[in-house]
Amino acid sequence: MLQTPSGGAGHGIAAADSGLMSIGTVLNALRDEFPEVTISKIRFLESEGLIEPQRTPSGYRKFSPRDVERLGHVLRMQRDHYLPLKVIREYLEAMERGEAAPPPTVGRQRDGEPVLEPEGPTAVRIGRAELLAAAEIGDEELEEWQSYGLIAPLPDGAYDAESVTVAALVAELGRFGIEPRHLRAMKAAADREAGLVDQVVAPLKRHRNPQTRALAEARSKELAGLTVKLHAALVRIALGVRQP
Repeated sequence: MLQTPSGGAGHGIAAADSGLMSIGTVLNALRDEFPEVTISKIRFLESEGLIEPQRTPSGYRKFSPRDVERLGHVLRMQRDHYLPLKVIREYLEAMERGEAAPPPTVGRQRDGEPVLEPEGPTAVRIGRAELLAAAEIGDEELEEWQSYGLIAPLPDGAYDAESVTVAALVAELGRFGIEPRHLRAMKAAADREAGLVDQVVAPLKRHRNPQTRALAEARSKELAGLTVKLHAALVRIALGVRQP
């Protein structure tokens, strides 16, 4: 069940300090629960009206503990419930107005199996211009990254929300001198891991029962999380880096 914005911060997000925070401090607060979050992601959510941080006379963003809590709710709804930003924004605004809005959801639990509503989860989609703005990159960079298969548009030319995360991470790695061509091995490894997960859930996906196909979706998500954690742990071991 989703928590309402009136609940405690919880879930690894602590903002006990009543003072305002820089975007870097907010990033560190969120990364305990959301290790994939980036500054570009926070800026993108601001551009979509999910948060409204204060601005200093010099134009720097300053976030309140309430802003950090709200960011946590937004990221959690995206991660756990596949909700589009428009639905998340409307839900949070309704709760802040004191309206008894039911928690948005894309499914429900029955006998331990997830059951999707008839229309299924709505994937977050953004346009090319939005992706460029969120990742703070230009057309040439995006074209290069697409040529290496790091980012791929959907059939209609739009991009899914994960493309924003990939673009931001590729940009951050670039600041360390790691070029897109160096990341082809990572992309190949990710494709192999995805193929392994697909083999496991393929029998469920082919099933005629909608509940079984919904279970395949949930199983894919669970396996994806486990493979990501394993990959990260193996990289840390290979580098001799201990997790803080």
